[in-house]
Amino acid sequence: MALKSLLFVSLVVAAAIAPMVDAQLGIISSLVNLIYIQGTLYCTPNGNVGVNGSATPVFPNAGVQLKCGENVVSTATTNGAGLFLMVLDPLQFLLSTLLTNCNLEVKTPLASCDAKLPSVGTLLSPLLSIGNTLLGFLNITNIVPAGFQFIPRI
Repeated sequence: MALKSLLFVSLVVAAAIAPMVDAQLGIISSLVNLIYIQGTLYCTPNGNVGVNGSATPVFPNAGVQLKCGENVVSTATTNGAGLFLMVLDPLQFLLSTLLTNCNLEVKTPLASCDAKLPSVGTLLSPLLSIGNTLLGFLNITNIVPAGFQFIPRI
């Protein structure tokens, strides 16, 4: 109970101090905003959850790239549960640009997680903003894959 009270008081103090620091420094708002791009990659022909729902196997150790145009601007590797996370600084990326000019690309061949899947080609997904999360005085913009599609390489 004491730990919960301490946590509550800490959050209240942080919320009260942040606007004062922001007013004095004029830069704190840029330091407490982040963009999270996160998702789960599945070991399916299109990288999305299959008809089996939660029983769909995941794609561990897959390389995921955030590409804007032809430039790779961030990378991540899925963990054992198929999860990936990229954290971006909103001072370097405009949300509107991310959502319209950037895609997630999986370079690791699908055959790496299931030999029956293609060994050439790539998974590609546009991005979708699902809103913001406030964590104390930290504002997180949450972005997820809008849906992967398999693009065969000819």
